[in-house]
Amino acid sequence: MPFIVTELPGVFVVEPTIHQDDRGFFLEAYHAARYAAAGIPSRFVQDNHSRSIRGTLRGLHAQRRHPQGKLIRVVYGEVFDVVVDIRVGSPTFGRWVGVSLTAANFRQCWAPPGFAHGFCVLSDWAEVEYKCTEFYDPGDEIHLLWNDPDLGIRWPGADPTLSGKDAGARTLAELRADLPVYRGGPEPVDQPDELRGG
Repeated sequence: MPFIVTELPGVFVVEPTIHQDDRGFFLEAYHAARYAAAGIPSRFVQDNHSRSIRGTLRGLHAQRRHPQGKLIRVVYGEVFDVVVDIRVGSPTFGRWVGVSLTAANFRQCWAPPGFAHGFCVLSDWAEVEYKCTEFYDPGDEIHLLWNDPDLGIRWPGADPTLSGKDAGARTLAELRADLPVYRGGPEPVDQPDELRGG
């Protein structure tokens, strides 16, 4: 089971081993010991499942005080999945990686805590499942603008369908005082109150 390192340290693409024959296929979508050995935590507390139509863009989302690591996979259709390093002081701050996740390629993407995540749907519709290391906290959520020019994400579509929250999201520069601080390694550390802006 290959764990492919991306340009962002700590962000992996996972290619599970697929066993296929005339009956269909079988794969291990998650194996705590193997994933932990690759650097992906073995504790997940919440599983999410979304269904979206073509052109939908969900994201970019993160949490500040309770950052979520997310293990993402597509069970129907195709998406362009994006992970952005939002840890202030990180050598890769503001950089992103994008990967095609499809029901046919079985790939997964690991977005560590301290990174923002989002995806856009390329098929008529898509179903996405992801495991989270922390519970969703709506009061803690960070909404990063999908087309922030400072990020320069090359999304496949120019006019996506967005939620109200995503349409009104802020840029990385505007969010800087609310972002986690890099202390070395893939895990974020909360920003002390004395370093927060007004």
